[in-house]
Amino acid sequence: MQDYHEFLAEVLISENDLQRRISELADEINRDYNGEDLILVCILRGGIVFLTDLMRRITIPHTLDFMVVSSYMVGARQSSGQARITLDLRTDIYNQNVLLIEDIIDSGYTLRAVLDLLRTRKPKSLDVCVLLDKVERREVDVPVRYRGFIIPDKFVFGYGLDVDEYYRNLTFVGALDTQKYHPED
Repeated sequence: MQDYHEFLAEVLISENDLQRRISELADEINRDYNGEDLILVCILRGGIVFLTDLMRRITIPHTLDFMVVSSYMVGARQSSGQARITLDLRTDIYNQNVLLIEDIIDSGYTLRAVLDLLRTRKPKSLDVCVLLDKVERREVDVPVRYRGFIIPDKFVFGYGLDVDEYYRNLTFVGALDTQKYHPED
């Protein structure tokens, strides 16, 4: 695989800016759910880095569960719009406060499908916390209660987001220069 420096078009969000905003989001969540229990439901795999940093700053009682939802295939640079759930929750969310943790939202189709499914399980509340929001790509309305950053319509990677399953470990969010990325190298 190529060194990411070869195809990094720009650093969109620095490590410091990420950590500052995540602290602000945690403060909002702590305030809004004060006195309540909360289930954090992370969409894997991209959301795990965001979840880890966020949950360390959430001081109210909370539990975790995970879902794997796919709308991208390896090599794809945008969502197919078809959500496929390959790992479902193990927790009963009936009458529980649920906060869905997602790394990025663009067209909205995947998140809409997940929310529709989870609503059938009748949680007490169901809200969304997303790190990155590509507002200009939105094709369906999705209610986002907590938003980290609005970003332009660029393919991004790092901080949990991948390029063909690689580079999730980077501490910043970068934009991919598609002309310089060659996965066969």
